[in-house]
Amino acid sequence: MLGARAWLGRGLLLPRARLGLSASRRGSSSRDKDRSATVNSSVPMPAGGKGSRPSCPSATPQKAPNRLINEKSPYLLQHAYNPVDWYPWGQEAFDKARKENKPIFLSVGYSTCHWCHMMEEESFQNEEIGRLLSEDFVSVKVDREERPDVDKVFMTFVQATSSGGGWPMNVWLTPNLQPFVGGTYFPPEDGLTRVGFRTVLMRIRDQWKQNKNTLLENSQRVTTALLARSEISMGDRQLPPSAATMNSRCFQQLDEGYDEEYGGFAEAPKFPTPVILNFLFSYWLSHRLTQDGSRAQQMALHTLKMMANGGIRDHVGQGFHRYSTDRQWHVPHFEKMLYDQAQLAVAYSQAFQISGDEFYSEVAKGILQYVARSLNHRSGGFYSAEDADSPPERGMRPKEGAFYVWTVKEIQQLLPEPILGATEPLTSGQLLMKHYGLTEAGNISPSQDPNGELQGQNVLTVRYSLELTAARFGLDVEAVRTLLSTGLEKLFQARKHRPKPHLDSKMLAAWNGLMVSGFAVTGAVLGIDRLIGYATNCAKFLKRHMFDVASGRLKRTCYAGTGGTVEHSNPPCWGFLEDYTFVVRGLLDLYEASQESSWLEWALRLQDTQDRLFWDSRGGGYFCSEAELGSGLPLRLKDDQDGAEPSANSVSAHNLLRLHGFTGHKDWMDKCVCLLTAFSERMRRVPVALPEMVRALSAHQQTLKQIVICGDPQAKDTKALLQCVHSTYVPNKVLILADGDPSSFLSRQLPFLSTLRRLEDRATAYVCENQACSMPITEPCELRKLLHQ
Repeated sequence: MLGARAWLGRGLLLPRARLGLSASRRGSSSRDKDRSATVNSSVPMPAGGKGSRPSCPSATPQKAPNRLINEKSPYLLQHAYNPVDWYPWGQEAFDKARKENKPIFLSVGYSTCHWCHMMEEESFQNEEIGRLLSEDFVSVKVDREERPDVDKVFMTFVQATSSGGGWPMNVWLTPNLQPFVGGTYFPPEDGLTRVGFRTVLMRIRDQWKQNKNTLLENSQRVTTALLARSEISMGDRQLPPSAATMNSRCFQQLDEGYDEEYGGFAEAPKFPTPVILNFLFSYWLSHRLTQDGSRAQQMALHTLKMMANGGIRDHVGQGFHRYSTDRQWHVPHFEKMLYDQAQLAVAYSQAFQISGDEFYSEVAKGILQYVARSLNHRSGGFYSAEDADSPPERGMRPKEGAFYVWTVKEIQQLLPEPILGATEPLTSGQLLMKHYGLTEAGNISPSQDPNGELQGQNVLTVRYSLELTAARFGLDVEAVRTLLSTGLEKLFQARKHRPKPHLDSKMLAAWNGLMVSGFAVTGAVLGIDRLIGYATNCAKFLKRHMFDVASGRLKRTCYAGTGGTVEHSNPPCWGFLEDYTFVVRGLLDLYEASQESSWLEWALRLQDTQDRLFWDSRGGGYFCSEAELGSGLPLRLKDDQDGAEPSANSVSAHNLLRLHGFTGHKDWMDKCVCLLTAFSERMRRVPVALPEMVRALSAHQQTLKQIVICGDPQAKDTKALLQCVHSTYVPNKVLILADGDPSSFLSRQLPFLSTLRRLEDRATAYVCENQACSMPITEPCELRKLLHQ
């Protein structure tokens, strides 16, 4: 633990205690959880344990709103009627803390966070706790999705001073914004083995009055140590490490942690973590003829199949929940996040490219069907998330998973029709219950239901193959497929009458950028123009509503207004590194899917702005936030972990390589080398923490293929060659359409395109590497052979 010991309470040295879940294992960053692992501090602190979820008789919402009522964030608005004198993050709060010499209580969460809801209900709606927070602290609420810079800085403190972290995150700061105590979920009151939030507040209040200088000294010491630990720089290194070595080490670490039976890379909780699956596919491609290559492919495909069959997938409405609470992917944490849908659509599309198994393409289409139906704003943008909690019936208290779970009685009532031709009396409901593992007592273990909210309920999870289910009842496989599909549709229609989970109607540039990729890549791989249309509409939304033409900057957030309008906060929340990085990647994917060069042009412009605002010219790599935006924060970080979302620096490395392939601009290749060199030490130490960056390192050292199609964009032969490329798994490539116009954007960027000719006036492909191009190819089958080499 960083920092010195200090006393909280009269003469009593309090040990740091553990609570709730332990820190997550490799492959599922503790930053991806929404509840606590530990209480963390630069001084020993009491910790609260996971509490029950009682109704709070003392929690009477105040009639008059606090100042959060003026915010746009759905999360902040959820707290607008707490009896707490909340401030949004900003100068007004900091000035008050300095003027009144009070510590800042910073509480960070997001609107679809289950444990954030619990802490609000138990503590922030409590009048007495509200009075403590208002009188003795300056209380600040932050939506982590609006301000990822604030979240990352203080989560770094929480994680560095303990073995985990999560949301809600609660940190106490000096008036100069230096942290001295941190934790996550606190129960409201003391228990036999825990100290409640009320007690923690009183002890910190007393310590601030009695031992403030000691707290300040410890805080300064911790901040200095964090600065040293978090620095990522090239130092004396000139070049990045060997891609072969990093690939091998990353693969071995994943292999050691792989779950042979159920797939995935942890015991529980289990996160989808598409960055790991992407790495394994790339590793397979470059090691196809080896045992390790086959193993990598098997690990990725098996994990994707087990997830798709498990309860983490919503079999009724499609899309994936955020994570599984158990090893089997059975009982999910029911929240649905946009960033998961975007990345998983790409992962399942790639699995289809590699395996040819339509199981994976059907899952990808289902994900995008869910997003288009449930998360799509009429402007073309996509909402952030749907909550895990919802009322079982109107007017009832929300419960986790209520919208998604089923009782046997409900299924029997919805699907009573007898099935003719079965070897025993059978209804549609009984067939569905057998296939999806529903039982009278419910199929959720009490250990997965700590609050007793899911008793007697069932999560649909595929227990048998269609062939086995058909054989069990003497039915035809296609008949069973049709019966199950019809049954799920009836469940879907019935579910429409349930109260829906809360929708976080905030729209984030970064996650919309990921969604552009999700629709564009899947649409291109499967040859579905309608999906590419969704990607195009989302890109138009980003340009119209989240781009400031005068400054060239992206905005981070916008919000669904009344009547289908789009609203912004005032002043606007400007974009962070991940907003630029994910949008640039989305635009590059959309260019390759649509061949509309305007998207490529905008990507280049955004990359220039990203370089200007975030590049570290001294140490290499990109900072997560602009220097001006983060003024006052004790750290300016470079994210160094590919978790539930890829690190923005990892994606930037890929983007720079691709932009160099599209333009030949040497500056972007030089930046890529500097970035990979800056992260060398982190990759060498824990390559499995940066699988997406290890992938970029491989792409750099193996060089990208430039696949050039010369032809009329509307001609059948051109489309056939393009579809050949899209349907083949070639991750390290740029796809260029040369339409023969010497004044076109790409012809001006890459003069060599004008030397490539169509053969016999037919659409012609060239594969170029290291400034040398293949012989001209006009047949898709010949092109496929070359791409497979």
